[in-house]
Amino acid sequence: MASTQGVNVLRYSALVAGLIYGVSHQSSLSSQAKHAEIEREYKRKESLIQQAKAEFAKKHAPADKKSEGPITNPDDPRFDLEALLKSAESTN
Repeated sequence: MASTQGVNVLRYSALVAGLIYGVSHQSSLSSQAKHAEIEREYKRKESLIQQAKAEFAKKHAPADKKSEGPITNPDDPRFDLEALLKSAESTN
């Protein structure tokens, strides 16, 4: 009889130990999956921000200076009187 009780104690102890190990292992796997999902979401948002910045820069890029024509504002530091006169001469 003592032998059967020892086997039962050993059997239930192994069962409880297995359950505890299973719960802790599942918890660590879930935690890793959550961290991986958070990292993927962060990378996705980061790439969307980079795309938005590129689109904004493309949309608000200054126009080509050659196609603008000469600067007519004499207070502008880039004002060039010679270029303005040549432009006026070529249009007339």
